[in-house]
Amino acid sequence: MATLVRERDGEGHYGSMVESFDPKTGKCVGNVPMVGCALRVGTATAGTYSTRDWWLTTPITEIVSEDDKVIIFKTKNSTYKFIK
Repeated sequence: MATLVRERDGEGHYGSMVESFDPKTGKCVGNVPMVGCALRVGTATAGTYSTRDWWLTTPITEIVSEDDKVIIFKTKNSTYKFIK
């Protein structure tokens, strides 16, 4: 299960679905944060007991740090922590 947290307010989501989208093609190109792509994290099926099923970032502009478990990255307006 992966977790995505926006640093400024702790918002985000968690789940087994992790998709990195290329905004030019609209297609999934992987399952980790990638510069130029938007990241979606959440549940693969709708109808959970949460108020939302997934969280989608805007395109990633920079990977700040990366190790075996945590990737910190920036978008135009936010910094996120992605926990694998």
